[in-house]
Amino acid sequence: MALSSLAIAGYFVGQYAQGTLDSLAHQHVGLADTYASRALPVRVAFYVHIVSAGLALALGPWQFSRRLRERRTRLHRAIGRTYLAGVAIGALSAFVVSMFSSVGLLGFFGFGSLAALWGWTAWRGYKAIRRRDIGSHQAWMIRNFALTYAAVTLRLWFGLLILVQVPFAHGADPFPTILAQAYAPLPFLCWLPNLVVAEFMIRRRALPALHLTTSPPTAHRGPSGQAAATGG
Repeated sequence: MALSSLAIAGYFVGQYAQGTLDSLAHQHVGLADTYASRALPVRVAFYVHIVSAGLALALGPWQFSRRLRERRTRLHRAIGRTYLAGVAIGALSAFVVSMFSSVGLLGFFGFGSLAALWGWTAWRGYKAIRRRDIGSHQAWMIRNFALTYAAVTLRLWFGLLILVQVPFAHGADPFPTILAQAYAPLPFLCWLPNLVVAEFMIRRRALPALHLTTSPPTAHRGPSGQAAATGG
């Protein structure tokens, strides 16, 4: 996980450091085509997201090192603060650029939801550690990094969805259609499975898990034979 995070973080930032969005758009690099023609504030938000999300992706895996937490507490805290700052800035800028996604409303709702949950889980993790609730802090940071890791899983899903379509390709130039169809489900597919895996990991570690419903109050029979709630 650490190696894939570092690899994608380097690639993520490096590909947009090779020139302006306009020049990269002519070379069809990444999302340059989508954002090169946008207004200046959107392009600034795009670059801010690239840098801050790349920083969070590179730092995130080190927060799960038990040796670092136990032997280098100050370093763990310093990396954690920097990571949370990267997530906060990355989430805000991601929400802005999600409004201009190449897949329209699907991109806005998918990537916009990812941005909102990314910032919210980071906030919950921060609040938990401030009140010294280590278990909740660990659970929320597992969920948060699962969302950070969407930068990796997006590319894995994208490659897989391209490959499964190739045997069925037809026509003179089918690849633009293949790419469009492979990218369409990614605004949700890149992060929803990650959260499911994260919750499974949280439960296996006996950390505070999320519950969609609350258990009804336990009832017992009183002397008259009628059920009485025990929660009073």
